Amino acid sequence: MTTWLRNRNAATGFGALILSALASPAFAQDSAAGINPTDTAWMIVATAFVLMMTVPGLALFYAGMVRKKNVLATMAQSLGAVAAISILWVAYGYSLTFVGGGASLGTLHRFMLSGMTMDSINPFAKTIPESLFVLYQMTFGVIAVALIAGSVADRMRFSSYMLFCAGWFTLAYIPLAHWIWGGGFLAQLGVLDFAGGLVIHLSAGSAGLVAAVMLGSRRGYGSENLAPHDLSLAVIGTGLLWVGWFGFNGGSALQANSRAVMAILSTHLAACAGALTWSAIEWIKRRKPSVLGMISGAVAGLGTITPASGFVTPGQGILIGVIAGGICYWACTSLKHRYKYDDTLDVFGIHGIGGMIGTLMTGIFATQSIGGVAGLLEGNPHLLLAQIVGIVVTIVWSGGATYVLLKLIDARVGARVSHEHEVEGLDITQHGEALQ
Repeated sequence: MTTWLRNRNAATGFGALILSALASPAFAQDSAAGINPTDTAWMIVATAFVLMMTVPGLALFYAGMVRKKNVLATMAQSLGAVAAISILWVAYGYSLTFVGGGASLGTLHRFMLSGMTMDSINPFAKTIPESLFVLYQMTFGVIAVALIAGSVADRMRFSSYMLFCAGWFTLAYIPLAHWIWGGGFLAQLGVLDFAGGLVIHLSAGSAGLVAAVMLGSRRGYGSENLAPHDLSLAVIGTGLLWVGWFGFNGGSALQANSRAVMAILSTHLAACAGALTWSAIEWIKRRKPSVLGMISGAVAGLGTITPASGFVTPGQGILIGVIAGGICYWACTSLKHRYKYDDTLDVFGIHGIGGMIGTLMTGIFATQSIGGVAGLLEGNPHLLLAQIVGIVVTIVWSGGATYVLLKLIDARVGARVSHEHEVEGLDITQHGEALQ
C-alpha cells in the first residue's frame, strides 16, 4: 500500500478503541468530486485480479501439488477462506485496520460498514470510492489467510482450519495491517511495505512454519512417495497468480499512474528472474530443471518483490528476483531438510523467506525518484533498520498468535485429522466427495 499517506496521529490502546467506537465522529470525506473515474476503473480491475489469485489461482496451485485424495479438500480451504474472511472484513476488519489513527488499532466506526455512502472516500485512497477501497483491501486479507493452508495441507481438519482462519485474521492480520498500512506504530517508525511482504507473505510464512511444526509431519513423510498429483494444475495456478500479482502490486499504488506501471514491470521481471535462477540451480545440481522448480522460482520472485515493487527500478527488480530464486531454493531444500519440518507446500520457504528478503531489499534499494523514500544505497541507513524492526515484529506477532490459536483449537476440537482419515484422504473424510 502507499506509505506516504500513513503518517497519522498516535492514539491509545484497546480501552480507547472501545470508547472511541461508541462515538461517531465524521471519518470519511463525502466528496464525489474527489473520485477519479480512471483510478476507479483501474482499481476495479486490480481488485478482480487479486481475488483471482485465491480462487482459482491459489486453489489450483496448491491442489496440483497434493495427492489425488486431498485435491478437493485443498481447494475447499481456499474457498472457505474467501467466504469467511470477506464477511469478517466487512464486519470489523476494515474498520479496525483503516479507520482511525491509533498506534495499535483503528476504531469500530465502520462496523459492518456503518455510515459508508456512495460518495465517501477513505483518506488512504482519496481518488476512489471507499466501497472499492474496502473491496480491494478485502482481497488481501483473504489471500493472507489462504496461503497458510499450504503448510498444513493433507492433515488439518476443515473445521479446525476455518476456526483458525477467523482467529488468525482477527489476532494477527488485522493488527499487522494496521501497524504497517493503517498508520500504526510501525508506519510511524518508517517501515515500508508496498504490497504485503510483511503483512501477507512473512506473516503467513511465519504462521505456516509454526503450524507445520505443531501439527507434525504427514504420515509417511520422508519414507513414502508424496509426489504431486497433477503439476499441470499447479502450472495453471501459477499463471493465474502471476497475472493476478499485477493487480496485487500495481494496484497498491491505488491510482492509475506511472508508479503502478513501474511496480508491475518490476514484478514481472522479478518473477522471470526467480524462475530462471531456480531452474539454473536445479540444472547444475540435478542436470534437469523441473517444472515444479520453475513455478516455485517464479512465485518466490513474485513474493519477494512485493514489498519493494513500488520503491525500486526494474533493474533492481531483476536482481531481487535472482536473490529470491537462490535463497528460497536453499530454504526449501537444505534448510527444510536440516531441521526436518514438514511445510507441505513450502509456504515458509517461499513466502516467509521471500517476504523477509524483499523487506530487507526495500531498505537497501528504495529509490527516492520512484517511491519518495531513499534506502541504504542512497544514503539512508535508518530505513534498513526500520525494516529489520518490521521483520522481527511480524515474525513474533504472527508466530505467537498462531501458537496460541492452535493450542486452543487442538484442546477443544482437535487440529489434526485422525490417522485413519489421513490415510483415506481428506476429500472423502472431510467433505464426503472424491475425484474418480
